[in-house]
Amino acid sequence: MTFDQLLSVVRSGEPVNIPGTWGQGRASFGGLVAGLAFEKMAALVAPGRPMRSLQVSFVGPVEPDVPATLEAEILREGKAVSQVQGRIIQNGEPRLVCLGSFGGDRESAVMVDPLPAPEAQAVEVCQELPYIKGMTPEFTQHIEMRWAFGHFPFSGKGGREMGGWMQFREVPEAFTDSHIVALIDAWPPAVLPHLKDRAPASSLSWALDIVHPRPKLEPGDWLLYRASIDQAGAGYGHTQAGIWTASGELVALSRQTVTVFG
Repeated sequence: MTFDQLLSVVRSGEPVNIPGTWGQGRASFGGLVAGLAFEKMAALVAPGRPMRSLQVSFVGPVEPDVPATLEAEILREGKAVSQVQGRIIQNGEPRLVCLGSFGGDRESAVMVDPLPAPEAQAVEVCQELPYIKGMTPEFTQHIEMRWAFGHFPFSGKGGREMGGWMQFREVPEAFTDSHIVALIDAWPPAVLPHLKDRAPASSLSWALDIVHPRPKLEPGDWLLYRASIDQAGAGYGHTQAGIWTASGELVALSRQTVTVFG
């Protein structure tokens, strides 16, 4: 199933059975499940209040091929901001919990230009991270990535940066905020180039801000992602990232805490 097809199931209100093709180790791809939960949350919010900030806690693995129930509720609806909570329940247990802040525009004298996009080679000349069954995560058969910054995971070459271009392999009908949420989590943790051997790693928590007015995105557009490590040690890593359009417009800002085994 494509991401758009899974979004349709969420809109229907039925439980979602995520196929194994969206797997990431023993769990379903984190960006996918966060994107599906966001879709459920956004449906409750009045028009004119786009998502400004999303905090995601990956409580436990959302298992592939096991029905999962998506829930959402408005915690508070103020004059300009709506606070919404979303959950994914599987086997009677919460597997993902997130809090979203949706807000309309306000009048303000504060105006600061967004962070500029980093210089990156064109998509066509960047090395692709191919889908290789048994080697790369299953979900990479749905999301294409082209390397532009840093070293490959498990290369042992270290460094503080990682990233490049990303897009859906199956072109979506429209490029919505739900698609942005799913794409941004696709890149592996920036700490993995510090390891010489393969080892599991997963997101523990994730904070995502979408910048508004959001640049217009067309189906099939590439996004540029660059993550940097703030600190890592004792089995945890703390990273931040920026996401831009191909023309250099800032789309979103991301922070993650990841667990690393090995």
